Parts: sequence; C-alpha cells; structure tokens
Amino acid sequence: MIERNSEILYLYDAQMCNPNGDMDNENKPREDFDTKTNLVSDVRLKRYLRDYFEQGLGKEIFITSSAKKAEDRNKQLKEKKLTHFDLIDVRLFGAVTAEKDTTEGHYTGPVQFAWGYSLHPVELVDSSTITSSFSSGEGVGKDFRLYYSLIAFSGSINANVAAGTQMKLDDLAFLDEAMLKAIPLARTRSKIGQYPRLYMRVELKDKTSFLKDLRPMLQFRPKGAAEDNLHLIRKISDYSLDMSALTAYLNQNAGKIHKIYLWMDEELKVENLDGLAVATDKFTLSH
Repeated sequence: MIERNSEILYLYDAQMCNPNGDMDNENKPREDFDTKTNLVSDVRLKRYLRDYFEQGLGKEIFITSSAKKAEDRNKQLKEKKLTHFDLIDVRLFGAVTAEKDTTEGHYTGPVQFAWGYSLHPVELVDSSTITSSFSSGEGVGKDFRLYYSLIAFSGSINANVAAGTQMKLDDLAFLDEAMLKAIPLARTRSKIGQYPRLYMRVELKDKTSFLKDLRPMLQFRPKGAAEDNLHLIRKISDYSLDMSALTAYLNQNAGKIHKIYLWMDEELKVENLDGLAVATDKFTLSH
C-alpha cells in the first residue's frame, strides 16, 4: 500500500479543439463567463485516464463502454470472477457500484482532482455547421472549438483513503504513466490537438501532511502580440510561466516533502524553477 500523500499539478494544452463540451449549452466548451476562462471537469480528466488503462494497458476497469449500467458491469465481473478491487479505476478513483442487499459498494477514491481551468482567457472559434449523412437522412449540428487553452489541474492522493480501495505502489506508477500518455491518445475529432505540458507530483513524507493548491502560484506571462491582448494567444510560444512563487512555496515546505517527481515538455517555457531545494526526480517517459 502507499504510505505517503501526494499533491499533483498537471498542465495540458488544447489547440483548435473542444476540451470539454457542455451538453446543456449546445456542447460548447465549458467556460467561466465572467473571466472568459475555459473549464474542464474532473470527470473528463478521469475519462482520459480510464480509457488509457483499458485501451492502452489492457486493464479491467469499472466505468467501461462494455456495460451501460453498473448492474450490467457487476454481472460481467462475477462471470470473470473479479472483485471491484481487481479494477484499477476503483482502486484509484473509487466507485459507486450500485449493488443491492449489501452495505458495501460505495468506495471513496484516494486520487481526486479539482476542476481544471485555463490560466488565461480563451476565445471561441466562430462555429461552423457540420453535416453527417445517414441512410435515414442528414444530421446537422454546430462544431464549437477554442483557438487555444492552457489548462491546469490540481489533484491529491490520500494515503489514508488508499487502504480502503487497496491502492498499491504499482497503481501509482500506472497513474504517473497515464498522466503523460492518456490525453495524446484521445484522438477523436473534437479532442485531437491536446498535449500534456507539465506534470508535477509532490510526494509528502507521511499520511497527514498536505499542501495548498499549486495553480495560483503559476504566473502566466504572455508574449508578443498577446502581451496586450490575451485573447490573441494561439500557441505555446505565445507565453511563458514564471514559477517563482511556486518554487518559493515548495522550498518553504521542504520539511513536509519527501520528493518531487517532475516532467515538462521541452516546448513549455518556464522561468525560475531551477531553485528548488527539494530532491527532484525527472520522469523520462516519452509521449
């Protein structure tokens, strides 16, 4: 079992795509209408990860397209002689299994994410009409996309809760791998154009320590034409990230931290992250 808590900072970008459509609003990208920032739900991120576990690694998961309802999935598991704890997404994210006549079946997951948001205002591409032809006729709809969005997620891993779902160190390694590889493999029509840019997992020294949300400590620095017009951000070279506040905070809390695990895309321009006084391992997984 894992014995230490972790805090997660995760950045990925989306270019000319729809990171998370809102079904209650014509499937437009989710947005904070006051700040014009892009929003992405934790459910959307977990869906990427689950798909990678199932399709990329060949692992059994609970929330799968092979079953429409939890009751159907429970039946499949019994036929395969599997328990819910044999499923990696249950061990990581928990589940509500909808089992009847039992006090069990509602498991809180040790790995949780807050909703993601863009670090800058975003601009919606003028929607185009798309037409699909079927034998019964044509289907017409709107295609909504964003020019560009750099999305930041905050997450945590609770070692105390991990005992309840039997999450192990191997599961943590698979999670690290999926955070880097899942999103680039989600190559549907509306999702292609998304890439991970930074993954930081701060492993703490015990089960009781925790840190703040790290996202507010990132300072987004637009460049060129976007410096005075944030809505003109179109690509990763249009900005850099100043990590001064983040570095200072992590150094101030060095006594709580066992190790920092870090991966950064070479295209992401960061400043003032080289002053970390905490042991740091860099991921070498390619994506």
